[in-house]
Amino acid sequence: MRLLTLIPLLFTLSTAQAAEVDPALNQVLELAGVQLLCAQTAPLLQRGMPAKQQKQLGTLFAAGPLCADLARQLSGQLSKAQVDEALKLLNTPLARHFTEAERAVGVEGGLGAYRAQLSERPPRQDRLALVQRLDKAAHTTEMATLLRYEVGKTQALMTLRSRGKNLDEKALTEQTTAQVAPLRASSASGVEAFMLYAYRRTPSSQLGEYAALYEQAPLRAVLEASAKALPTLFAARRAKLK
Repeated sequence: MRLLTLIPLLFTLSTAQAAEVDPALNQVLELAGVQLLCAQTAPLLQRGMPAKQQKQLGTLFAAGPLCADLARQLSGQLSKAQVDEALKLLNTPLARHFTEAERAVGVEGGLGAYRAQLSERPPRQDRLALVQRLDKAAHTTEMATLLRYEVGKTQALMTLRSRGKNLDEKALTEQTTAQVAPLRASSASGVEAFMLYAYRRTPSSQLGEYAALYEQAPLRAVLEASAKALPTLFAARRAKLK
């Protein structure tokens, strides 16, 4: 699922690094939209930061190495059978149809106006329920919230360091946990609007089938493992900040 393209509007490596990555896993991460997290991380971190810090963040959180570390970590947790079945699911005509609908959003450019209209013309409850089911199955809001939260934590630490102060990972988490709830709420709102707009011409029956696809065990395993790995990857990189 490539829904994570909307995020700008609103990852113990030692063992994992020794594992070889199945090329099929990289394909799964790409088709499921997880690689987009890696691509968006450095630009989001650099936004609003001084030039010197932007350079360091761009190096530490470069998309290629970040996604490679994620894939290596997942390689130690997922079986070949899980990866192959997840890839099979994401290569179906149904999945390709939804990917095309998601890509079209950027071309059409009507998402902003559509979102503004939602308060006046709320979606049907059955349609919203399907979108929320898909969001939960695909971990879209969860991943968006994770990325935005980890980006905020990293920027907060760099700001403290620039002032001659510091916090360890535990203290940093304690001081930023309150940000999670509002980030989740705004992410969920953005995800719902994006899905409702992107799939507005898609029958509810197909939307239900797509949600069921993401609810299948192999794909669910990939996404759950990815969500658990992301904070570890960020923490490892924060430990290298100067």
